[in-house]
Amino acid sequence: MKYTTRQSAILLLSDGTIFHGKSIGISGTTYGEVCFNTGMTGYQEIFTDPSYFGQLMVATNAHIGNYGVNENEVESDGIKISGLVCKNFSFNYSRADASESLEDYFIKQNLICISDVDTRALVSYIRDNGAMNAVICTDGTSLEDLKKSLANVPDMKGLELASKVSTKEPYFYGDENATYKIAALDLGIKTNILRNLAKRDCYIKVFPFDSTYTDLASFNPNGFFLSNGPGDPEPLSGAIQVAKEILADNKPLFGICLGHQVIGLANGISTYKMFNGHRGINHPVKNLISGKGEITSQNHGFAVNKEELENNPDLEITHVHLNDGTVAGMRMKHKNCFSVQYHPEASPGPHDSSYLFDQFIENIKG
Repeated sequence: MKYTTRQSAILLLSDGTIFHGKSIGISGTTYGEVCFNTGMTGYQEIFTDPSYFGQLMVATNAHIGNYGVNENEVESDGIKISGLVCKNFSFNYSRADASESLEDYFIKQNLICISDVDTRALVSYIRDNGAMNAVICTDGTSLEDLKKSLANVPDMKGLELASKVSTKEPYFYGDENATYKIAALDLGIKTNILRNLAKRDCYIKVFPFDSTYTDLASFNPNGFFLSNGPGDPEPLSGAIQVAKEILADNKPLFGICLGHQVIGLANGISTYKMFNGHRGINHPVKNLISGKGEITSQNHGFAVNKEELENNPDLEITHVHLNDGTVAGMRMKHKNCFSVQYHPEASPGPHDSSYLFDQFIENIKG
């Protein structure tokens, strides 16, 4: 095995803190909100999840790239994170059905990555000081220039990003002869959500984020779906209006993650930016209806206001996050509508919550 010298690189946080490492593949600079995911597997699905658009991902697993990548195991049409921070990057990989190395995949996708970072110290720092903007630099740009550029990067609060990842034109997914037709508003939809719906005898038409209720209703669907996605939900006035009109007609409606927040806003429930957010595949949730616990996959930096939800006579909390008591799910008492903050389509991750897709179909039948 030959020894390869790699370019020194840095991660600069907006508060001036610097972490040092080594460059992987691409030379340059990239900006975003730094966050961390605690999942021990599934890095490819994380990197291609549209909900991570605009974020620098810190991997807490000590080894990234060791099983390569498989072109069939993606959640979108390409990498959506702005950059990667990791401890040990595996240039060699071992997996029977891998199509290429993670390094080659990054080079093709033009992703900037920094490795050999003390990620334990970095994650501990983020946990104590909150998510913040940062820059990865692998090309030797001066610290002063980086600080000036970083100061101009907008905060995630108030940032609309669904338009950056949503489809530009409507498209179909599944069997056109399926029993149920679903109109899905794409705010950054994950492919495995579509797989789960199609597996339940659904034919889905996926609409751009700025589509109207009239656009979605023209498909004559049996149910409506509001997807996950990146950024702050509050600027999504169009999606909020769509949710209001679906509810006014009392059509079956299911929302996941950002879609869950949009449904809250459509009911006058405010949202807020969390200190760190929830990102991982081992988050404990309690179903208040069944009394059962669920281990869930989560990826969100915003949440709906619990106090306002508890005081709303038209809504009830159905799921709570057991680590911090935040709202993990809700439903409307007099409408055919429910939503969850986490990801029942977990890919990878636990399948404890996949019943929610079945619940959506039962609501349509009803």
